[in-house]
Amino acid sequence: METLLNGLRAAGEHTRLRLLALLSRNELTVSELTWILGQSQPRVSRHLKLLSEARLVERIQEGSWAFYRLADSGPGTEILAALVALLPRDDPDLSRDFQRLESVKQNRAVAASAYFRDIAKSWDRIRDLYVAESDVEQAMLSAAGPGPIGTLLDLGTGTGRVLQVFGERVGRGLGIDASREMLSVARANLAKQNLSHCQVRHGNIYNLSVPTGSVDVVTIHHVLHFLDDPATAIAEATEALRPGGKLLVVDFAKHSLELLRSDYAHRRLGFDDAEVTDWCLTAGLEDVRVKHLTVSGPRDAESLTVSLWTGVQRADAPTHYQLDVA
Repeated sequence: METLLNGLRAAGEHTRLRLLALLSRNELTVSELTWILGQSQPRVSRHLKLLSEARLVERIQEGSWAFYRLADSGPGTEILAALVALLPRDDPDLSRDFQRLESVKQNRAVAASAYFRDIAKSWDRIRDLYVAESDVEQAMLSAAGPGPIGTLLDLGTGTGRVLQVFGERVGRGLGIDASREMLSVARANLAKQNLSHCQVRHGNIYNLSVPTGSVDVVTIHHVLHFLDDPATAIAEATEALRPGGKLLVVDFAKHSLELLRSDYAHRRLGFDDAEVTDWCLTAGLEDVRVKHLTVSGPRDAESLTVSLWTGVQRADAPTHYQLDVA
């Protein structure tokens, strides 16, 4: 009863209801919320503090920025679901807020496009060397198995493409990346696809801070070749999996294209099947399999083979808490 009363007291104010309506559509910074609402930063911050203390809103620190979003787990979620459903969509203040929210999303998209445009040529150069990315994505969808996926964790999420590919199948998705610039691109892409159930966070692939046994599928898409210690990344990913959960690793098979190391910062020139398989088995995965995807037709000397490794978390693996994507 006390939880319910605290939640209702916190939400029971005009500006705070507007904040909940906005955060039900996007995670936003204080400065963005200040601009949308047309109120001072201290005032908006006080409202957010009250909502946070009632566990209706969560604050995610990312460098010098802090993002706010609706609580994704905990006792406040049922209150939020009821309140958001009851908000009048034809309310003049909410209509104006949502129009301004669209401007914020457009500004994000413009900034993300400018950054991605600077690196797009190098990405396209590498993509020309291997099988179409759509074939890789289809192979990943098939490897994950049929039916819906409760929670997906994408490590080294980059532009958030894997979250977009799996978006319709997942209940919740979380992407982690060390590049704040790429996270800006990912946020813009997810907003464009209206994938509000998928979020991205700044994080360390070697120290995920994700509860043990909380994820149904973990994906590592073209990330291992950038890492000093791929085995540790696989071990961290495995620890996050629920019993029966799946790890999907996509990377290049062993190759000799030194330009990928010299020009594109690849630390490893692909991987042997046995190498990644051993890392998966050592981490505790079972039923580890590998599939190769190659360019159809004649191949030139620079063509690369893409490998997809899948492994299953053992049935007796420990499980603790539900993943909180916020």
